[in-house]
Amino acid sequence: MQEFLIQLVKAVIIQIGGLFGIFFAFGFVLSKLQEWTQKNYFRSVGWKGILWTAWIGTPLHEYSHAFFAKLFRHKIINMALFKPNYQTGELGYVHHSYNQKSFYQSVGNFFIGSAPMISGSLFLVLLLKFILPNGNQVFAPLTGDYSFLGMLKGVIESISILFSWQNLTSGWFWLFLYISFCIASHMAPSKPDRKGIWYGFILIVIVLIILNILFLLIKIDITNYVLTLSKWLSILIAVFTYATIISFTHLLISKIIFWPIKKLR
Repeated sequence: MQEFLIQLVKAVIIQIGGLFGIFFAFGFVLSKLQEWTQKNYFRSVGWKGILWTAWIGTPLHEYSHAFFAKLFRHKIINMALFKPNYQTGELGYVHHSYNQKSFYQSVGNFFIGSAPMISGSLFLVLLLKFILPNGNQVFAPLTGDYSFLGMLKGVIESISILFSWQNLTSGWFWLFLYISFCIASHMAPSKPDRKGIWYGFILIVIVLIILNILFLLIKIDITNYVLTLSKWLSILIAVFTYATIISFTHLLISKIIFWPIKKLR
């Protein structure tokens, strides 16, 4: 019995890490980068500084929630793609309800909460490919080798191509950078989003536990089969890595630009 439980726990942990690890890892990093960047704006130029990026980033954030809510058959009660509220700090909202007896709709909370991170990252890559002439060259180093050293090398190469002299002297590059910053500043899951993510995630974990118990009872370990699905997530690793590069760049630039203003306040 003890050996069975150890095998069960080990299998579930590996499967969860392989399928959902990137969502939680990148979600945490992107949330922190977004939080620190917005603090730079707020402490230097105040609430209106956040609106400088929110008018583009927030509608995409909220529309992503609405799209996935519809996809998982939730009922949208009301929504505002961009409605800043200084008192609450709210920039927009999507209020939705669902049938709690429906497993499909309940699990959908995970994807609805993660939606801005997924769609925001994908939109950043599309922006890169369609606005910058060398967009494909910027993204290419981030695909292929997902070892730590391989990803580090890819990030360095991607940054060097992104901020090449050819791009820095192009007006399109600065337009691209501004829109990218707007999206990156509002793509991380908010606190209410994270509550929905956890609720959907717990249901997924329960299903994985039940499936593993059933298969282990007949001496079949489904870990390898589940992990084959994680290979399809490899493109998301590259996409999230690029989104992290943009978010980190935004943090650095906001720190440099607003540092003198912060000192004067």
